[in-house]
Amino acid sequence: MNVLLVDDSRLARQELRRLLQRHPDVAVVGEAANADEAVASIQALNPDLLLLDIHMPGRTGFELLAGLHGAAPQVIFTTAFDQYAVQAFEVNALDYLLKPVDEQRLAAALAKARAALVADAEGAEPAVPHRDLLRETDQVFVKDGERCWFVRLQDVKLLEVADNYTRLHFHDVHPLIPRTLQQLEARLDPAVFFRVNRQQIVNLKWIEHIEPWFSSTLKIMLRGGGEVEVSRQQSMRFREALSF
Repeated sequence: MNVLLVDDSRLARQELRRLLQRHPDVAVVGEAANADEAVASIQALNPDLLLLDIHMPGRTGFELLAGLHGAAPQVIFTTAFDQYAVQAFEVNALDYLLKPVDEQRLAAALAKARAALVADAEGAEPAVPHRDLLRETDQVFVKDGERCWFVRLQDVKLLEVADNYTRLHFHDVHPLIPRTLQQLEARLDPAVFFRVNRQQIVNLKWIEHIEPWFSSTLKIMLRGGGEVEVSRQQSMRFREALSF
């Protein structure tokens, strides 16, 4: 997989090179410090993938993509700004990595790029790569109607069933997403997110205090308000897993 690094920061490009050395199937075929250099390099080198910054002298990363003609490489954005995530996905970016780039997040993004390249070669729909557990420091894209968020999982204090959807609670907003609680539980780190009953999952970092409740169950009070009741079976598991 041939990769072109596009970033006005030499140190950022060096760090990406260092991280990419751990992926023997990836070759850095060139670097560009701005959009004009990137266009010339894309035409000369025909890379499979761009690791693309957004804020650069002259044109932005988005303006670079808009000016490309013909088939464009796959794109993974690497940026210090989180407010462009929605726009990044609107231009079909494979992923959106915040600086400093996390090694595991980069590895997951490269897996998406590999799957996309294989699908292009075979003329098929992209295969879904294996998905690792999401960590509390990871950010996820959430869309509910016309509103969008790019939120860190550490800020999500509660997930709960809402018919065939799941409602997330973070930053005093409560969007619905078209996923079941069971689907989300499979992606969440069990060391951070605990299934307290059939309807709810709590972020353990948001627990303010715990009270004994009826029939050997527990009640959890969350920071900033809210409480959940832990089912009898899950109260036993909670004690077993988290007792000293």
